[in-house]
Amino acid sequence: MQIKKYVAPSLKEATLQMKNELGGEALILGTRVIENDKRYGMKKMYEITAGIDQPAPAKSVKPSRDEFDAIDNFQAELEKLTRKINPHAGSKAAGDERKPKVEKAAPSKQLEKEIDEIADTLEQREVSKTIIKSLTKHLRDSASFIEGSNLENYLLSSLASMIPTTTFKVSKNKTTKIALVGPTGVGKTTCIAKLAVISKIIHKLKVGLISIDTYRLGAIDQLRIFSEISDIEMAVAYEAEEIPKLVKKFKGKDLIFIDTVGRSQKAKENLEQIRKYLDAAQVDETILVANATSSTRTLNDVAEKFKPLKYTSVIFSKIDEAVAYGNIMNLAVTHNAPVMFLTNGQVIPDDILSVNPAFLANLIYSGKLYK
Repeated sequence: MQIKKYVAPSLKEATLQMKNELGGEALILGTRVIENDKRYGMKKMYEITAGIDQPAPAKSVKPSRDEFDAIDNFQAELEKLTRKINPHAGSKAAGDERKPKVEKAAPSKQLEKEIDEIADTLEQREVSKTIIKSLTKHLRDSASFIEGSNLENYLLSSLASMIPTTTFKVSKNKTTKIALVGPTGVGKTTCIAKLAVISKIIHKLKVGLISIDTYRLGAIDQLRIFSEISDIEMAVAYEAEEIPKLVKKFKGKDLIFIDTVGRSQKAKENLEQIRKYLDAAQVDETILVANATSSTRTLNDVAEKFKPLKYTSVIFSKIDEAVAYGNIMNLAVTHNAPVMFLTNGQVIPDDILSVNPAFLANLIYSGKLYK
């Protein structure tokens, strides 16, 4: 097996380096954080140790965004890694007869005990049984690569590889329309306020706000007060037919946020009404806001019922009120819904966190938002 190390400012960049050189068949053997190292200017860096049982391809192929940002089927991914570790489990390729036969190492009693403890921890973190079963199987199949000292790193790398995430991307001189949708009381308006301030102050973007939440008492006043304080222009649409005119009014903006009314996922007719507003606005991106304190069963129902609104990513709110975070992974993996942000309070714009797979893996396994 060819083994190489890759170091980068983020786990994502290190993974990209690995895939560029070794290709999509490479196996992550371990990860670690490098701090206070003069070689890297005392900056925090991430190191990936990767291996592949064949020579690296002569010509690197850059992975697509979809391939890198999300895993469509985590079970298939783990099975692929298992086949890499135990190549004799499947059919033999031409020439394999000339290679020495390598038997898969069985986990030691100590490793079995530690894997069982990991399974118990993940269950306490409310990770689904399906995911736990796949992870523990992967750890047992990878026994020949695992020692007590790197078991947790290997586990976190495996967790991270399964969790899809995405970033907030907008550009100047092109009007991007973003709508936030979700059930009642999840914090959509507060999320929009945070993103609007960040976009204006940090990214220097011209921002506009459109509210279609004309049902909730005080909703428009809440957004209008924020609009006046932050000096961000705001408009209200009472009917779907008014949306195109308001979008045209904001044509000089880089970014338009659309605040939708909160509706129960069970209210199919109300969700259809929201869809008409979004279609009229011709939104570029729809983000689902979900309550991190909800059960996995409730979150799955929300994610499924809101699919007609064509959301492409998820923001988990109230993360500071949650007692476990496995439900984040359950929703993201089950519905292939990349996580974009977590919100951890109501302070604008401070209480919002951008995430990556490594961060979420540590959050879910440790069960601690702050360390």
